Amino acid sequence: MEILRVENLTKIYGKDTTKVIALDNVSFSVQKGEFVAIVGASGSGKSTLLHLLGGVDRPTSGKVYIDGKDIYDFNDDKLAIFRRRQVGLIYQFYNLIPILNVEENITLPLSLDNREVDQKTLDEMLKLLGLQNRRNHLPNELSGGQQQRTSIGRALITNPTIILADEPTGNLDSKSSDEIVALLKKSNKELKQTIIMITHNMEIAKSADRILKIEDGRLLKEV
Repeated sequence: MEILRVENLTKIYGKDTTKVIALDNVSFSVQKGEFVAIVGASGSGKSTLLHLLGGVDRPTSGKVYIDGKDIYDFNDDKLAIFRRRQVGLIYQFYNLIPILNVEENITLPLSLDNREVDQKTLDEMLKLLGLQNRRNHLPNELSGGQQQRTSIGRALITNPTIILADEPTGNLDSKSSDEIVALLKKSNKELKQTIIMITHNMEIAKSADRILKIEDGRLLKEV
């Protein structure tokens, strides 16, 4: 079942002499439950692509369908709600709220949506993340790997349609990186979570089911 379809996606910044084509007519699709890695060098357009897939930015032209819905048909308010409920975003620098503990950071999307927290689901999530003994700790009391695991929990807690991970290991040492990749794979296999991961690291990309390569804003091929 197709969960994501991208059609002729283009993003242009500036005009005339300052014109930059960040994405150039990109098209591809992802099936439900797939783990897809998108690789490319710095400045290749991969982060721009991820932001467009998540509705964080809007394209110059083209379409993105998530679960059959054209996300750019939504106005900004409806798009924000759709993103909060259906798209899990994982960033390189965690983006945790410093005054909230692990539990509160993970359940933040539910709180923003005025949804009840199911304690059993939360306990299972903390166990999956290996954070049972850190549930009341603040971000500054955690290692980098633990902070990233918390951000993954925050992305997973709403059971989103798709997870978008932007260089999720880029700020971690090799041991923590391995742990995060293993956790993403586990989420993909055990929770049947669809994941698209941006990375410049080919070894990390090999953990995915499929690898797409982007260069100068163009999707070149499957690796």
